[in-house]
Amino acid sequence: MSATPERPIAIFYEHPEWFRPLFAELDRRGTPYVTIHAGEHAFDPAEEPRYSLVFNRMSPSAFNRGNGNAIFYTTSYLGFLREKGIRVINGYDAWLTEISKAHQLALLHRLGLPYPKARAINHASQAPAAAEGLRFPIVIKPNIGGSGAGVRRFDSPAELAAAAQAGELELGIDSVALVQEFIPQEESRIVRVEVLGGEYLYGIRIYTPGNSFDLCPADVCQRVDGAALDAQICAVDAPKRGLRVEGYEPPAEIREQVEAIMRAAHIDVGGIEYMIDARDGQLYFYDINALSNFVADAPNVIGFDPFARLADYLEEQAGIEAPVLQEVG
Repeated sequence: MSATPERPIAIFYEHPEWFRPLFAELDRRGTPYVTIHAGEHAFDPAEEPRYSLVFNRMSPSAFNRGNGNAIFYTTSYLGFLREKGIRVINGYDAWLTEISKAHQLALLHRLGLPYPKARAINHASQAPAAAEGLRFPIVIKPNIGGSGAGVRRFDSPAELAAAAQAGELELGIDSVALVQEFIPQEESRIVRVEVLGGEYLYGIRIYTPGNSFDLCPADVCQRVDGAALDAQICAVDAPKRGLRVEGYEPPAEIREQVEAIMRAAHIDVGGIEYMIDARDGQLYFYDINALSNFVADAPNVIGFDPFARLADYLEEQAGIEAPVLQEVG
């Protein structure tokens, strides 16, 4: 049954700005949809959801905006929707991958793909022992992060041990973290590959000043050639971080690997990030994102609007047929 005003598409979200372009595109088309703010939602396990489709846009970095309570609530709500047989884009399994960097690395290991060597811990006192045998520098990376939240670099075992003893390590809201080798980026850049409906959509390269772990593509507001992106789309603080972006077409082998990761993670719409080690040229996948924030001012960077293609996908999944164009003449 296709989406109707009585059975609309539901967009389950938390961030107040990231999805304005999607909402605007759906409004322009007249697509029947509703928005559900994750931090203000409740459900009755006995109710029958009235949605034709739910699109999960919840962010694991919600705790940075006072909505950390919604992270674990989302797990329960997505489980409820699964029990009710509601089609969810980026559903329960995808969300569990999104909120566990430890699980992400286990998935990459199962697929035989390269990732920075790491150990998972559940208490700060375990960090020095977990770092034994790892190549320094290392980072402590909260298991539930997003936008680089809580990531901290240590250049020596002594520095790490001192921070652990002083109680200065933050493991995040689930008290789990990775002790992971830090990879110096070749040419101070990372690559993000976006997937829509399980298939390659586009790639970008983000250039960093080398001291930032927050690489949200929606916040990058300058192309590599120095051209400014649309200030109404970009976050106002983005230029302060010195991030620059360019469109990039990854090799076919990497595109296939990214699609394989998404299939294994049951992620319909998302992005994979990888980098090249400046020391030896080794490629490492390091982040799997079920929340895909498309690059700001995309037509100016990659040559097309991914939000229009996302809206096409949502309508297709909700059973809304594309209008038939009439020939003139």
